[in-house]
This record gives sequence, structure tokens and C-alpha cells, in this order.
Amino acid sequence: MRLAFAGLIAATPAAAADGHVDRGAYLFKAAGCAVCHTDSEHGGPALAGGRALKTDYGTFYTPNISPDPIYGIGAWSDADFLKALRQGVSPDGSDYYPVFPYTAFTLLSDVDILDVKAFLFTQAPVPKPNRDHEIDFPFSVRWALIPWKILYFREGVFQGDPRRPLEWNRGAYLAKAVVHCGECHTPRNWLGALIKSQRYAGVVGGPDGMNAPDITPHPDALGSWSTEDIATLLKDGITPSGDFVGHGMRDVVADTAALTDSDRHAIAVYVKSVPPQPPPPKPGH
Repeated sequence: MRLAFAGLIAATPAAAADGHVDRGAYLFKAAGCAVCHTDSEHGGPALAGGRALKTDYGTFYTPNISPDPIYGIGAWSDADFLKALRQGVSPDGSDYYPVFPYTAFTLLSDVDILDVKAFLFTQAPVPKPNRDHEIDFPFSVRWALIPWKILYFREGVFQGDPRRPLEWNRGAYLAKAVVHCGECHTPRNWLGALIKSQRYAGVVGGPDGMNAPDITPHPDALGSWSTEDIATLLKDGITPSGDFVGHGMRDVVADTAALTDSDRHAIAVYVKSVPPQPPPPKPGH
């Protein structure tokens, strides 16, 4: 679906001399990469990793993605970067845990992936070693990711729907691949895989104990929201009732606010089109 990508490219700031770097910066911001790969809580340097993500399987520490050649990704080739985001495999051949959302990033186009890499390689290198994960057995056994991937991971670039308008396809690409909304708003099974039949139905007690609301058009969720309401929330974090979004979503809005109005509207168009799902039950119900 090349037209969907063409629409995305047209909506991003590609006019500068180093357009691929500017586009990479735009996509990097939209994906919220700096939020995960910077230990802001403890004043860590940008992109040096070390942020703790507490889950039911243990605590994961995000890696250094600065262009440091020893501790970061400075020695990575284009092929290494593509393999990491497309296949969830590190340069040494190890499988990544899906706490790194390669299950969404696999949908990115090669051009977009390499533009993100181009932007990252303009950032300051930080010589900070990565911290080992603290994961409970048997999830700590990395080879167990092989059957997990066979069961739950499908590698491949986003395929648009020719029956849908260009704006819908651009919104689907942004929501699924770039902003990866489903990684927080979709329930998971006991092995940590997204339950795709419940896409965007909301999650109670996700990573770091955070809740993510149902964002489908269900009457008890966003059913009464207009497309403009959703686009506005992605820009300023304010709901139609005048409330502000909570802690986790504030970080997301800080990044989606940098999107163009047309891209935020496209995401809203796509979100309004997904099948409605009842919100998740509250604890104790």
C-alpha cells in the first residue's frame, strides 16, 4: 500500500536539506522512544537507557540507544537496525523480549526505520553500559522466545487496505506501527502476547501498574467522542469533559502533540473505525 506511506511522508517535515534526518526525528518523537530509553526519574542522560519497566514477569531495563559505539548502537549497520525493529533480533543474534515493541515496529517501512536511525546517529553518544534485566524464571530463559515468536509474532511491513481512504490508511499505519497504541491499550494473555480480538479494549494493571482505558467506539468508552475530540486529546491532553489525561498518557500526548494536525486527525479516523469493545472489568469485579 505505497499510497499510505506517500501520505505519511507528505505530512512530515521532509523539506529540509537533511530531510531523512528530519523525518526520522518526527517519527522518533511520535513513537515516544526517548520516554522509554531515558531514565528521567533518576536524571539519566538522554537515550542512555536504564529506565525500569516493572511487569508481571520481572523488571526490564531499557537499553542505551545513543550512538555510542561500545555501549549504544553506534556500531550498528543499517542491516542491524532493520533486523532489530523488523525481526526483534539483536546484532549478536539474540531475540529481544517483546517489552521492546518490535511487534509493532515490524510494520514500519524500511525508509522510516532507516530515517529513525539517521536521526539517532546525530545525537550525542553516551558511554553508559546497559543494566541486566531482573526477570523471573522461566521467562529469564531467552531461548523460550523462539516458540513465543512462532506463536505470536508475524514479521512484515504494514499492508494498507485499498478499500479504505488514504487518510484511514495513514492513520492505521501511525496508530499500529509508529505510535503503537495497541501496546498499552490492548489486553495480553498470560504469556504477554496481545489479544488481538480485544484490540484497544483497555488494560488494568499494565507495566508499572498503570491502567490504559478502552479507546474503542464502545458506548462506555469513546462512543460519544467525535473524531475531532480524539485529535484534540492527542494535541493537548484534554478530554471532551475538560479532564486532563493521566500520568502515562501525558507522556504520550507530549509526543503526539508534535504530530501535524493531519496526522493526529488520521489517527482519530482510524481509532473511530475499530470494533467497539467493552471496557476491562475493574479489580474485584
